[in-house]
Amino acid sequence: MQGSPLPDPDAALRRTLSRHRRFATGLLVLMATAMLGAYALPSGYWTDLAQAATKAGLVGGLADWFAVTALFRRPLGLPIPHTAIIPAQKARLGRGLGRFVANHVFVEAEVRGILTRLDPAAVLQRFLADPATARHSAAALSGMLPRILRTLSDGRARRLLVRLLPRMVTGPAAARLVARVLRALISSGRHQEVFGLAVTQLKAVLAAREDSLREAIAARVRAEGGAVVGWLAGATVAKRILAALNAELDKVEPDDSALRVAFAEWVAQEIDRLETDPERAAALGRVLRGALAHPSVEAWLLDVWDRLRAALTADAARPEGRTVALLSGVMANAGTLLAEDPAARERFNLAVERILMTLLPAAQTRLVDFIGGVVESWDTETVTDKIELRVGRDLQYVRVNGTLVGFLAGGALFAVLTAIFGHVAQ
Repeated sequence: MQGSPLPDPDAALRRTLSRHRRFATGLLVLMATAMLGAYALPSGYWTDLAQAATKAGLVGGLADWFAVTALFRRPLGLPIPHTAIIPAQKARLGRGLGRFVANHVFVEAEVRGILTRLDPAAVLQRFLADPATARHSAAALSGMLPRILRTLSDGRARRLLVRLLPRMVTGPAAARLVARVLRALISSGRHQEVFGLAVTQLKAVLAAREDSLREAIAARVRAEGGAVVGWLAGATVAKRILAALNAELDKVEPDDSALRVAFAEWVAQEIDRLETDPERAAALGRVLRGALAHPSVEAWLLDVWDRLRAALTADAARPEGRTVALLSGVMANAGTLLAEDPAARERFNLAVERILMTLLPAAQTRLVDFIGGVVESWDTETVTDKIELRVGRDLQYVRVNGTLVGFLAGGALFAVLTAIFGHVAQ
């Protein structure tokens, strides 16, 4: 069973055009009938006036019918030059329409006015103020993250990361960043935790490798003092050295040890030097650059990146994951900022305006090509039909006016010429 045909969206326009076309054609037929009737009247001034007026009205109506018809098709199907203008010049008309829109509608002043009325910051703030909408947007952005991360896993992206990372962490701001991190560690007391962890790990290493260290020290004593000295004192010297190391580490472990205080003072001095001494900052940059350029460090960084990427990909796929929660929080904070800070709204609107003004020339060119391409791709009959339906009613008034104006002008011209010359040839 076939479905019913879709209703014509232009049905009302077609009825209106048909009604006005019948009226204009009827007026033209009426003028022709009146002309023929005028020739059946007895001779006289008023008969001559009627004949002149009706002939001029008929000629005017026919001329305007020809002009209106020639816009859309060939009158009577005859191959008359410069007719069917719209079908023949569809591509040129499309590009002309595109240039008009780009150069007179889509211009800087109009775009600025639209942005002022639109207030992009307010639109964004209302969008972010809705928790449900923000959550859906965060989930959508999170869903895009795996695809973005997959593109970064390409070999070229990995090589680019290896080249850029040393520049990012060893640039002029690297020393200031390290200084800020160290200062934050000192202000929170975490530097002592790091120091204590290092001491604990060192003691654990010494305890785990005590036997091998004792043998290594004894072997060194034998190498330096000979076999006899090594046999007599090697083991004793090794035991004393390890005992002294452990004793010193035990002294360092308390929070108020002198070495811890000295460590804190040294860190504070290094922070000042990093912030004030360009040579020290440059030296830190060289050390970091050398470390990051080492193949082992490079392999470790790539391994860390692969693990981080895998973790982010897995988390982004979870609707209740940390990625979605983080993005939702960022959106909520941005919405709060735009709602409470007029300066932030103004900066956002200015940023949007600057971006659009920068893109406007290219957008105008693309708009011309887009409109021209769309019009050119349309079916010729469709284009003609669409345009005629929308301007045809007014064009039928042109036909009506041509008929009436021709009638009045013909009668007036006959009366004036007769008054001047006394007779006008018919």
